[in-house]
Amino acid sequence: MARPRRERPERQHLPGIADIRISADEATTRAVLDVLEREFRCTDARTYDGGRAYLQLDVGCTDADPD
Repeated sequence: MARPRRERPERQHLPGIADIRISADEATTRAVLDVLEREFRCTDARTYDGGRAYLQLDVGCTDADPD
């Protein structure tokens, strides 16, 4: 029998910050990270079993300009 899904707090997102999840083998993950790291400021990827890696990518402030 499946257990009930746990309640999770709503995620907060900051303007210009992307939460990225990569599900791939190690070589593919490294290739994707290499490209992202050349173009953007990124946190170090946190890797987990099953070929998943999580990181945050900073594209700079995307807030609308004040009037």
